[in-house]
Parts: sequence; C-alpha cells; structure tokens
Amino acid sequence: MVSRGRRLPRSFFARDVLEVAPDLLGCTLSHAGVTVRITETEAYAGEHGDPGSHAFRGWTPRTAPMFGIAGRTYVYFTYGMHWMLCLVTGHDGGAQAVLIRAGEVVAGQDVAATRRPGVREREWCRGPARLATTLALDGSATGRDFCVPHRPAAGEPIDLVVRPPASPPDTVRIRTGPRVGVSGPGGDGAAYPWRFWLDGESSVSPYRPGVIRQRRRS
Repeated sequence: MVSRGRRLPRSFFARDVLEVAPDLLGCTLSHAGVTVRITETEAYAGEHGDPGSHAFRGWTPRTAPMFGIAGRTYVYFTYGMHWMLCLVTGHDGGAQAVLIRAGEVVAGQDVAATRRPGVREREWCRGPARLATTLALDGSATGRDFCVPHRPAAGEPIDLVVRPPASPPDTVRIRTGPRVGVSGPGGDGAAYPWRFWLDGESSVSPYRPGVIRQRRRS
C-alpha cells in the first residue's frame, strides 16, 4: 500500500540519527515519478566520532549539507560512477545523516523500468546506487530541503517527498548489523551496528565487508 499522507516534518528528522534510521523503514520516498518504500538504511554520525562517516574529519565543501539543518539531502558521488542519497538528521552542525540503502518500488513502476532496462524489478533499488538511479537522483539534488513543498518551474529541481508508512512495519522485523562496505573501525559491527533493515524483504542488499584499498606503487 502506498502512503498518501503528508510529508514527514522537520521535527521527525531533527533527532539523533540512531533513532531516525530505523524509523525510516517502511516510509516512502518519492522523486521524479517513482515512489520507493524504504527497506534498508544506515546511520552515520560525524559528531559521535564515527570513523565511517564522511564528516569524521570535519567540514568540507562536499560534506557541507551534513553540517546543516535536518531535513536536507546529502547526495554524493562514489567510486567514480555512483550517486548515493542521504537524509540529514540531528541538530544544525551535528553532521548526522541516514544513507538510504534499499527499497521496493511501490508506484511509478513504468517509469522505473525505463531507467533500469533489462534489470529485474527486485533489483531496481537493491543497493543505494541502484536506488538513486531509479529515483533519477544525482549531485544536483544535494542540499535540497525536502521538508517543505516545492512546485518547480521548468528547469528547476523536482520535489522530493518522504512520507510515513501507510502501515508501520512490525518492530520484530527490524534487524541491525554492521554497515555494508565500510572498512576499518567504522565497519566494526560490535561498535557500530548501524545498518537497519526489514527482515524478509527481497529488496534488501547483501552484506559485504569493507576492503581497505592499497595504493599502487609507481
């Protein structure tokens, strides 16, 4: 069932990232003609000394949205080919954000299919890069305030809306564990079990541990 309620208010996101990340499970995210039900998230908290966070070493032009107010997007480029969507949480300057890792397309399947040709439906948003592609998100969306309605004119950014679930998921289905692909101390599942997902969902991405990449010697 697709949620038709109002978008989530800023107060929902202006909480600690470890509260918001699991609470986003089951919520819907709509952008550019496609709606996704969120099934997997990861929490990142620079102010908590999180070594897995982009904000761990402080403010940079790239991470500036993470240091702003809750309810804005942080969209970043990784591996020279993929965009990833994060939703900023916490207080102004707190450098907290939730990575939207995976979801199920629940509306706009025809649009999603044109963006993911030859890909099985269960794989459309099975991972953060695939999710961003299906939702047509790129770097132009970073820093956007998604807690206020935006009716774009021609050429302006498309509105992004996060809504509460039509039927909240049973809390017994929520699982936690180490974050995917995070190397070093930030990938320690005992210290940072900050990945959250809904058990039994086929759209949840597979777990992969992080690998420290060695620099090539010249």
